[in-house]
Amino acid sequence: MSEQKSSDAESIPMMQKLLDNPFLLLFIGVAAPSILFLGWGLVEIFTVPMR
Repeated sequence: MSEQKSSDAESIPMMQKLLDNPFLLLFIGVAAPSILFLGWGLVEIFTVPMR
């Protein structure tokens, strides 16, 4: 019977295990926009023409 449980646990895909973690989703939801807006801001700063 314990073999059945271990095979069920192993059959869960890795991506599903990652996406079932609410703290990981929270981190991704905060980090991804932060990195994108930071990158966008840096590009805008460096593309302003110098006088």
